[in-house]
Amino acid sequence: MVVLTSSWVPETVNVDRPSAARVYDYLLGGGHNFAGDRAMAERLASVLPAPDMARMNRGFLRRAVLFLVEQGIRQFLDLGSGIPTVGNVHEVAQQVCPETRVVYVDYEPVAVAHSELLLEGNDLAAVIQADMREPEAVLGSPTTKRLIDFSEPLGLLMVGVVQFIPDSDDPWGMAARYRDVLPAGSYLALSAMTSDSAPAGMADAVRMCGFSQDPIHPRTHAEIVRMFDGFELVAPGVVYTPQWRPERPDDGRDDWKRSNMYAGVGYKP
Repeated sequence: MVVLTSSWVPETVNVDRPSAARVYDYLLGGGHNFAGDRAMAERLASVLPAPDMARMNRGFLRRAVLFLVEQGIRQFLDLGSGIPTVGNVHEVAQQVCPETRVVYVDYEPVAVAHSELLLEGNDLAAVIQADMREPEAVLGSPTTKRLIDFSEPLGLLMVGVVQFIPDSDDPWGMAARYRDVLPAGSYLALSAMTSDSAPAGMADAVRMCGFSQDPIHPRTHAEIVRMFDGFELVAPGVVYTPQWRPERPDDGRDDWKRSNMYAGVGYKP
């Protein structure tokens, strides 16, 4: 294992083993990744339009956050938030409503370390190192309790993360455990990889990621819709990322073919 001592790299990090957060950071043009992550990203790009997938997913996140702010949401819990790059949840939301509160959650040490640096001096946004598969740990964190008021509606974000949770860990049950603590008027925004549009390429990607820190588990449209059980889907429902409320009519007309990710927003009545 190679150990780096930069302020944003914890000493325990194995920089040789690719991680989803760092691969995604590279695909979005970020600088907090290592040679193994970059090599993995390039391999993925040889079988799938990975940079486009990352860009479209980031675009969905931005539009979803702005939509939720328009609905009056003033607090967000971002599960599997990854490494901060331009267009983070707090940047998007606080630009519109400076009083918006955000808690980021990730288990990847580099993602957490860099988030802490980025959020220094921002009393309304913070990060905790935790596994989203353990809702009690996330919800019971002192940081979560300080910034999130569960008597008020909030935006729960699971954007581009549930494909890293295997069926054996029951991502549907996990989503339900978070749903059950959300007050009425809250929202869930979620996106996840699918094999529906590019089965061969996604199968190659699954094999490539098998030895990484975060193997992927793409799912069908029906399986992703199940994540929204207990929520009322906001129009247009669960669609490919660029098709979810595009900013211009022509946006997403053809891009969906390169998205390979479904996305949607649900409302808890």
